[in-house]
Amino acid sequence: MRPQRLVDLLAVVALALLGLSAYLPWTTVNDKETFKGYDLTRAPVFLAAAAVVAVIVTKLAGTALRRVLAVLVVLLGVLAVVVAFQVRPGLEELTRLRPALTLGTDSFEITTGPAPWLALTGGVALVAAGLVAVLTAHRWRRATARYERDPAAAGSGHGTDQWKAIDAGEDPTL
Repeated sequence: MRPQRLVDLLAVVALALLGLSAYLPWTTVNDKETFKGYDLTRAPVFLAAAAVVAVIVTKLAGTALRRVLAVLVVLLGVLAVVVAFQVRPGLEELTRLRPALTLGTDSFEITTGPAPWLALTGGVALVAAGLVAVLTAHRWRRATARYERDPAAAGSGHGTDQWKAIDAGEDPTL
């Protein structure tokens, strides 16, 4: 598999995992109240979107900018991993989000759902995509190379002859 395709695949997988982590349970209190990832933090979704934009822009960039963007993707992946490990809301924060938790219950059991693991895996996929891009950026094909004019063809004067004909009031298409 070409490195560009691998980076694309890893970025799409990371986007799917980080996006899915927003809609799955992140924390559950007393097996009744469920807090989805987007209730607690919006960071994984925003990090994934920013990383996908950076990966798309790498296709248009030269080698130096491509490496800078790849390092940015690595940093966004690291931030997603940090968010997956750090976002563990306590009872105070959960009751601030849903004040009804404090009514009628003296004991609380807080469990972690599957969403942090998806965010962690998505962050690791972003780190891998960024590392592959950094290491292989010099081998990627430039997106604009197929649209550039051949210097030998440009010197033939064919295009300039047509402009001169238009300037003279003639129609060069006839």
